[in-house]
Amino acid sequence: MKTITLTVNGTAYQETVAPRLLLVDLIRERLALTGTHVSCTYEGACGACTVLLDGDAVKSCMMLAVQADGHSITTVEGLAVDGQLTPLQQAFKEEHGLQCGFCTPGILMNMTDFLKKNPRPTDAEIRHGLIGNLCRCTGYINIVKAVRAAARAAAAQTGGQ
Repeated sequence: MKTITLTVNGTAYQETVAPRLLLVDLIRERLALTGTHVSCTYEGACGACTVLLDGDAVKSCMMLAVQADGHSITTVEGLAVDGQLTPLQQAFKEEHGLQCGFCTPGILMNMTDFLKKNPRPTDAEIRHGLIGNLCRCTGYINIVKAVRAAARAAAAQTGGQ
């Protein structure tokens, strides 16, 4: 057993964990943040478990909890601030970027990082950025529209910078 400290959605935690505990299991089972999903049985293929580790998208089913020691994690529950949706969340709502919603948290986390690194993406770049996220319902058309709309909204907020 190892004691780790980490910050999740702005809250500091100290947890004693087994060395083989996956980060996704810590998040879901210990911290009860169930927006982070498991779909591909811990193979890293679906992206439903994506969270931000110090601002960068990672698949939490492919990472041990002990590897998060000293780091900051953001889950989908931590995206909205004071009830205000992010431009990406709002765009998903307005552009109907989800159907069943199971994959949506992972896509939101991945695209949050993606838009931070590429604030003015082309549709082809958006599609390429979505490679690690599987959605069985939408065909990705409205997801791409939502990411494009979020990029435009963010650019408008910053005056086109």
